[in-house]
Amino acid sequence: MTEPFVPPSRTDEGSRAALTEGDLDVTGLSGGTQSAPHEHPRAGVEVPALDQHGLDSQDGKVKGQTRLVARRFFHQPMAVGGLILFALLGIASSVIGHVWKYSYSQITNQFAAGPSGAHPFGVDDIGHDLMAQVARGVEKDIQTALLVALIAMVIGTTIGAIAGYYRNFADNLLMRFVDLVLSVPILAVLIVLGHLVSRQAGNWFWVAVIIGVLAWTYVARLVRADFLSLRERDFIEAARALGSTNRRIILRHMLPNAIGPIIVNGTLTVATSIILESTLSYLGLGIQPPEVSLGTLVASGQSSATTQWWLFVFPAGFLVLLILCIFLVGDGLREALDPKKTRVRA
Repeated sequence: MTEPFVPPSRTDEGSRAALTEGDLDVTGLSGGTQSAPHEHPRAGVEVPALDQHGLDSQDGKVKGQTRLVARRFFHQPMAVGGLILFALLGIASSVIGHVWKYSYSQITNQFAAGPSGAHPFGVDDIGHDLMAQVARGVEKDIQTALLVALIAMVIGTTIGAIAGYYRNFADNLLMRFVDLVLSVPILAVLIVLGHLVSRQAGNWFWVAVIIGVLAWTYVARLVRADFLSLRERDFIEAARALGSTNRRIILRHMLPNAIGPIIVNGTLTVATSIILESTLSYLGLGIQPPEVSLGTLVASGQSSATTQWWLFVFPAGFLVLLILCIFLVGDGLREALDPKKTRVRA
């Protein structure tokens, strides 16, 4: 006689649900089997690498975005080399200014002397040690470029975020102002402002401020485009439905998702600002004596480039090297922060 079917009770279901991964071998994403969680890995076992989707190849856990970006960046030799060289230039320029026996403004007892053991980069016509001046010029160029990037990022991100989030009247007003600034040749404005301001102030800070207040327009347009796309996403609608304020939505939800393009554009702004500052200094409207920059050194050494080559070659070489390093870092960050790049080169 066939026994009647008895449906499983809640107790039986609970017993089956009580089986945990610790009682079974669980197959991971990589196709292998994992040991129970209570078994600790032996000392010296190598930590598994991430797969192409940012998951641990054994436990399938999602890793942080920062770790993914860092991993992609450090798998690019050119970008890493540019970052290391840029850091070395910044550190060396600061250290040389404090430990080198000659100051950038000190006049030695030699004049128009070529490179030697006492003066590795030579001496100019006045008696300045060129290595001390080049180190000072690199330091001031880096300080100026970083301040310009900071000013441009703050102004551009603020205007772009407001225009992209609120749209309508705010967007039209701010974007017309951006178009107005873009329609004016930036170099011509810099020359006029440099003549009015930098000659009175005579230091790198005001040169950086002048360039920074004119270099934010591209950042603003980039941030606006990202915010116009992000504001229609589901997680933004969910934040609005939960009662989040506009300020919280912009700062906590939208800005972190747009930080990648902002960082990449910031590195390009650093390189562009060095070129603009060198141009102004070359024209005599940038950093003024007794302060020095690479642009002023190139301008002063140009006339004697064929007879006293060291006065032109060393400043121009370090200027090109500095800009090249920043462009390599920017290109590496662009590749690392690109969401379409899912694979990590081994």
